[in-house]
Amino acid sequence: MNTLTRANLAEAIYTQVGLSRNESSALLESVLHRVSEALAGGEAVKIAAFGTFLVRQKGQRIGRNPKTGVEVPILPRKVLTFRPSQVMKARINGASPPLDDDAA
Repeated sequence: MNTLTRANLAEAIYTQVGLSRNESSALLESVLHRVSEALAGGEAVKIAAFGTFLVRQKGQRIGRNPKTGVEVPILPRKVLTFRPSQVMKARINGASPPLDDDAA
């Protein structure tokens, strides 16, 4: 299984959009920075026909050390979640995408 990297994305922008390699890389970094800033600020990021990135707050709970069995408090924290759109789910499963592509 291959992994899509920043370099692969920048190269795709270079070949498909026609910007220089430096401009393509700068554009990609700008988009990723904006997405990161929005998520760090607690905003949801919705990309049509792709999905939604959400930051959720998890409360404190009691966990258990699997080695010793001792109960340990797990502190409250924020977690990043991703919900794929119906279009993305259909693409992954090789089906035709639904007609309503506003679903995310």
